[in-house]
Amino acid sequence: MGRFYSNSSVSRFNIKRRLLFVAIGAIVFFAAYSAGAAVQMTPEEAKEVRDSFSSQIEDIDDIGIFVNNVRIALGMFVPGLGIGLGVFSGYATGNVFAALAQDSPALQGIPPQLILITPFGIMEVVTYGLAMSRSGMLIYYFVKKRPWREYLVPTLIELGIAAAILLAAAGIEWWMIQELGGQNLELEGF
Repeated sequence: MGRFYSNSSVSRFNIKRRLLFVAIGAIVFFAAYSAGAAVQMTPEEAKEVRDSFSSQIEDIDDIGIFVNNVRIALGMFVPGLGIGLGVFSGYATGNVFAALAQDSPALQGIPPQLILITPFGIMEVVTYGLAMSRSGMLIYYFVKKRPWREYLVPTLIELGIAAAILLAAAGIEWWMIQELGGQNLELEGF
């Protein structure tokens, strides 16, 4: 009985610590997004970002949103490099918002972070936090030369969780896009 209780306590500690790491990863992504959204662009730079974004989302649907987001999240699981990819992805996403807001009167008065507190935005940020934090943990495990079996199963489970969350988030995002008037909404200035 004592041993069971002891393992249970350790497990709760590990879960709390893991959630803290996920929160730190989400905060890092959120900060990078905010920094990217704060960048002042010339009209030409903003047009270039909008045009590039428009070509990337041309003919996209819920499955396309999912594939795009899961591909980004998978990259964020790469040991060490995933953290950099997460920061870059957050910054670039913020840049897209800044470029869209520059040309859209409806977006100019909206705080850029508002997009990240939508249901799908929260799901994506949490998933990216999960992936970025696992990336950092994998580096730690490699440096400590821990047996690969110790972190392989938790990593695979988290990959599955990330994919499931992003699938649900893509469905919600696509539904919201359709409810608000279609995928070209942000490009047409509402």
